[in-house]
Amino acid sequence: MEPKKIVCPDCDEANDASLDRRDFMRTLGTTAAAGAAASPLLFAVPHAKAAPSPKSAAETAVKGLYDSLTDEQKKAICFDWDYQDKRRGLLRTFVSNNWQITNKHIKSAFYTKKQQDIIHDIFKGIINPDWYKKFLKQLSDDTGGRPWGAEQSIAIFGKPGDGKFEFVMTGRHMTIRADGNTESHVAFGGPIFYGHAASGFTEKANHPGNVFWPQAVMANKIFKMLDEKQQNKALLAMSPAESAVGFHKKKMAFPGIPVAELAEEHKKDLQKVLMALVEPYRKEDREEALECLKKQGGLDKCSLAFYKDNKLSEEDYDNWRLEGPAFVWYFRGYPHVHVWVNVADDPSVKLNARG
Repeated sequence: MEPKKIVCPDCDEANDASLDRRDFMRTLGTTAAAGAAASPLLFAVPHAKAAPSPKSAAETAVKGLYDSLTDEQKKAICFDWDYQDKRRGLLRTFVSNNWQITNKHIKSAFYTKKQQDIIHDIFKGIINPDWYKKFLKQLSDDTGGRPWGAEQSIAIFGKPGDGKFEFVMTGRHMTIRADGNTESHVAFGGPIFYGHAASGFTEKANHPGNVFWPQAVMANKIFKMLDEKQQNKALLAMSPAESAVGFHKKKMAFPGIPVAELAEEHKKDLQKVLMALVEPYRKEDREEALECLKKQGGLDKCSLAFYKDNKLSEEDYDNWRLEGPAFVWYFRGYPHVHVWVNVADDPSVKLNARG
């Protein structure tokens, strides 16, 4: 088989608010404190409401932003719930590694200063407070040092406060969402993406300065613990296409070694990897993602795969994948980090992605 060409379109695409921002930040601070105090074991336990709601901090801010928009602004960034884009299909479910969902950057004259501040608060409400500085570093590195918002855009689907709605923020190496659990069968509001090119387009071995690379280091430690037979089963020749994170049909085998075949101590270590994967995001999204996984049988129904091709370092595999019936977390580390995430509680949920 000929070596697969690496394609990185990153490449190719490049009024006063009614919300009192101080009230929002107080709410956000309370949420952050609760998340910081939580034990890691919390997320392995079922919850009655393991998901964001329309009253979550970020979603409250989305409504405040929507109410502040002029009619002209709404025409540019607001869409019907099922709006179909000519190139991207159902726009609210689309995900890619580098794209702009609308052509209005956050840090532009299109938005008032107060609106820009609210959008920033929404962003902070979606992520783990402990990861705020890391995300700012990633965004700065990946935009040539430009400030937050200079190369990111947003869209709002539906009408916040009145039925289904979703906020989407995009840019290079970022797609994040806030939907108040409007899409009840999917985690994170739909497929998300994160990435980082910390040391150039083709990163140096071991990805110095990459904020997400520690996730791969943890996964590779598990690979090194496996015996030779298990390693041979876990290690595959060729990485799949990076946007291939749709759910498999029933009875199809997942790539790599089934987690059920791992020793108990290795399963515990993989649970730690799972917690590291969801860690960058707010507590409510972390819990919902883990609840979705639990509903489909948990880690024991997943497989772990590593790929021989496109390897930057001697000691670790840059490309690896954790996958189950309705769970795909695909870490592509070559030539720089791209991570595609698709998590639901129903494997029939369809994906709208492009690499």
